[in-house]
Amino acid sequence: MSTTEIFLIAMLIIFTVPYLIWRLGRTDHFAPLVVVQIITGILLGPGILGALLPGYYSFVFNPAVIQSLNGIAWWAVMIFVWIAGIELDLRQAWEHRRESGITAGLALGLPLAAGCAVGLGLLAFPGWMGPGAQQWQFVLGVGMSCAVTALPILILLMEKLEILRQPIGQRILRYASLDDIAIWGVLALILMDWERVGKQLGFLLAFGGVTLAFRRLMQAIPEPDRWFAGLIWLALCGLGADWSGLHFMVGAFLAGAVMDSHWFNQKHMDLLRHHVLLVAMPVFFLSTGLRTNWGMGGAAVFGVAALLLVASVAGKLAGTGLAGRILRWQPGEGSLIGWLLQTKALIMIIFANVLLDKRIITSETFTALLLMAVASTMLTVPIVAPRLARMAEVIYRAK
Repeated sequence: MSTTEIFLIAMLIIFTVPYLIWRLGRTDHFAPLVVVQIITGILLGPGILGALLPGYYSFVFNPAVIQSLNGIAWWAVMIFVWIAGIELDLRQAWEHRRESGITAGLALGLPLAAGCAVGLGLLAFPGWMGPGAQQWQFVLGVGMSCAVTALPILILLMEKLEILRQPIGQRILRYASLDDIAIWGVLALILMDWERVGKQLGFLLAFGGVTLAFRRLMQAIPEPDRWFAGLIWLALCGLGADWSGLHFMVGAFLAGAVMDSHWFNQKHMDLLRHHVLLVAMPVFFLSTGLRTNWGMGGAAVFGVAALLLVASVAGKLAGTGLAGRILRWQPGEGSLIGWLLQTKALIMIIFANVLLDKRIITSETFTALLLMAVASTMLTVPIVAPRLARMAEVIYRAK
């Protein structure tokens, strides 16, 4: 068969299998379609499908097909991260800066510390730290993976719970937006290459200067042209960041973060996010699954994933619980917010992909992080939904 035909077989698998599992299994309450797609990507990877059907696996997912899938995945995830950057609303965070700063800081800081503790423990065992990492990069990368909140998935789940446009939904978006900035800032710090620091500083300086001109241009042109200009800007920033030794995902986030959401029709932006999730992101999930590795044995990987999950959940709940005491929230409110901020799936997977690309973590660590992200995201809706029903008054409280 030709490469084109095999590629289309792979696409058929990517779109058919998770949809049937989601629709026929009625998993939406605990695992939205996006989570099922991530899990299916893991199942189709070398650790499971590759082990059970090695001949079939090597036929369908041969190097030429994987290269084609990776190209689609790179562009899809760049657009997704770019949208996340555009949707950051720092004005709201500034208006409520004391409450937002305390909550976001504790919700990020405590799981970061707990995750770093796990990372320090992993240093004692070979096979977890990547060959391109210094110890501090590995520890900080693992710690931040435990602290991540996936803003796009959080929006998706809050829409499902019908609280996105309610005061509590807007509060949680403020906290997650501040954490999102910190996440990408820490990633940029981890990726700083001191041998190429001149290139990286040069890119950041050039980015700052060109951004001023770009913003003037965007304000001067009509909205239909802004979409084209924005995508050109996205590709340019991704190229510059990757050339400098940072990662193209850092460039994609920066490209969106310096753009204002009010430049675009919100319904159109929501549709774009939905269509990217529908049309292209499943390819990214599959390509992520193809990078999982069980070479150290499933027990070790699952054991580390469980430790990371405990660090993530306990750290996040401790952080929001402490914020609730300081800010005098109602009983149970901190726990409710902590569980909603537990959603990790997409951004943490993107974050871990970058760490793997830069050889800061190994495939085994990547697999453990991926399992932790899926588990923490799947816990969110089943735990939050009954709590929301009991705490209706909290939904409408603005701060």
